[in-house]
Amino acid sequence: MRTLLAALLLLGLSAVRASGAQAAARYQPKRVNKAIELLESGQPVYYGYGRGGYDEGKAAAKTWSDLLMYDLEGSALDFTGLRAFMKGLADGGPTPSGHRTPAVIVTLPVYGLDADVVRANHWMIQQALASGVHGLHICHARNPAAVAAFIRAARYEVHAQAVGSGLDPGLRMFGAHEFASAIWGVSPKDYYDRADAWPLNPRGELMIGVKIEDREGLQHTEAIVRVPGVIFAEWGPRDTSYAHGFFDVAMDYGRKPGVVEPPALKAAADRVIAASKAAQVFILDNVRPENVTRQIDAGIMIMAGGIKEAADLGRAHTRRTMP
Repeated sequence: MRTLLAALLLLGLSAVRASGAQAAARYQPKRVNKAIELLESGQPVYYGYGRGGYDEGKAAAKTWSDLLMYDLEGSALDFTGLRAFMKGLADGGPTPSGHRTPAVIVTLPVYGLDADVVRANHWMIQQALASGVHGLHICHARNPAAVAAFIRAARYEVHAQAVGSGLDPGLRMFGAHEFASAIWGVSPKDYYDRADAWPLNPRGELMIGVKIEDREGLQHTEAIVRVPGVIFAEWGPRDTSYAHGFFDVAMDYGRKPGVVEPPALKAAADRVIAASKAAQVFILDNVRPENVTRQIDAGIMIMAGGIKEAADLGRAHTRRTMP
């Protein structure tokens, strides 16, 4: 009997794997950026984490994640390592959905404190995007002028959407396209056409998000999320917790189930979420297996936490078909 049950179990698993392989073979990507393709279709995006260089990138190429957050804010500012990671992703790909790589979004140590700080550090934005990544997450976004300066530094001057009505002409210059276009698997001309903020530019493949994660930024929430080119926002639970004096909450948030948010933190989260919904900006928040379906039903669309079980449950909940 046990032998029969084992054989049936193996047969069932083989059928599931075969079905998944058939779905992957049938799916034809419509975009470079897998996360944008999912969001356009109304499906949530689940992210994991990127780190290291070529070997780590190659190992991550078949990740379950739709998107990888690569940290250059708290880790070493190593653009050579980032390029190697992206090359490893491309060499190890494609993803199970057929995309050349997962989407990769980078956090940088240049903060959105004010426009002067961002302008002085625009080179970091240039270097990150030249590595072939698919977006940037602005840490400590404090005022809309700083965010507008950040987005300006991420755009080529050829793209004119919202220029003169919230944004100045882009600052990215010719010559930073060769490596990035090879990672994306497109021609240099096509890279220039598509390396822009989506959906400000409907053909754009870059996602620009903001972390509103301190007291000063929170006071400007509604204006920050309405800067042209911002497409997702989060309330930065750990830094917001530090800013309000809740060190233990900051250490445990997203890592342990049942962490209770003090009223001040809940108010911060509610404000960022409400402002994002009003501005039609996607919301990033932590999810765990026990709350992922509630988060989806509440309108969260970019799922942090890096927990595969939560992603599996969420994808089933929304009847997702993309591998």
